[in-house]
Amino acid sequence: MVARMTKRERDISEVLETLDVGDWRGPAHTNMPADAVTALEDGKVLYFPRLGFELAEKERRFLSPEVADAKAKNVSFDPNTGVLKHAVGSPEDLSIMKLMIGRYYESARALVQMLLPNYANALETGRTSFRPSEIACRRLSSKKDDTRLHVDAFPSTPTAGKRILRVFTNVNPDGQGRDWRLGEPFEEVVRAFAGRVPHYFGAGAFLLSAIGATKSRRTAYDHLMLNMHDTMKADEAYQRNAEQNRFSFPAGSTWIVYTDRVSHAAMGGQHLFEQTFYLPVSAMADSSKAPLRILECVTSCPLV
Repeated sequence: MVARMTKRERDISEVLETLDVGDWRGPAHTNMPADAVTALEDGKVLYFPRLGFELAEKERRFLSPEVADAKAKNVSFDPNTGVLKHAVGSPEDLSIMKLMIGRYYESARALVQMLLPNYANALETGRTSFRPSEIACRRLSSKKDDTRLHVDAFPSTPTAGKRILRVFTNVNPDGQGRDWRLGEPFEEVVRAFAGRVPHYFGAGAFLLSAIGATKSRRTAYDHLMLNMHDTMKADEAYQRNAEQNRFSFPAGSTWIVYTDRVSHAAMGGQHLFEQTFYLPVSAMADSSKAPLRILECVTSCPLV
């Protein structure tokens, strides 16, 4: 475990809560002052230093960037349909890879259900990804560069305010950490960028949906979040000077975070599993902590 400070820093305990969990189905031992749901909704990262995801011997050959399509970089699996995308290999390889990633999904869901039981009935399952490529040194546009601080918003997949809850596990076989930057609180992000977002036009959002550019209509919330995401990433001074902590998640560790609220950037690392869940704002313990509600307070209007 490595924690390194930047120019402006907080104590790492302000952004990271450590839980002692050695099995995906628990139990969880913690000295946290609040429960896991409260910590997550407050914008903290739940960190499990002992919770790894073990690969079978026949699966270890997939720890290579060559198993993912060169354009995609990541292998994607949809647990809802059983469809595997962007994987490269023989039919046997693809079958084994699909089972491997599906097993990670089952593990991640068991962890969330154990740790956050009040969410269990409302959680919606998103995609599972396996990321075998090194994330550092990629040449990408600022909008696609996840080494820049951002809050998550998906251009083609509007959420209409649903929370984006993600589980990550570092499975690097050589002990390499997954290096992150954790940025300033969401309220500060809003103060810095919400006023720079252009006006929302519902007709444009309808057209994007009609031609299939988005999977559903972008709401005013989606428009605001996506523009803040893009503007944050493009602002070089902000990237350098914003309050932030560096933290390296070691190989064999797992972490859970609401990536629509926590400003973050992935700076380095290779070989990662990730599971996305969505949660309706109404299912939160305190819906006032949702980015949707925070932005509605700032704009003084419903963001539908």
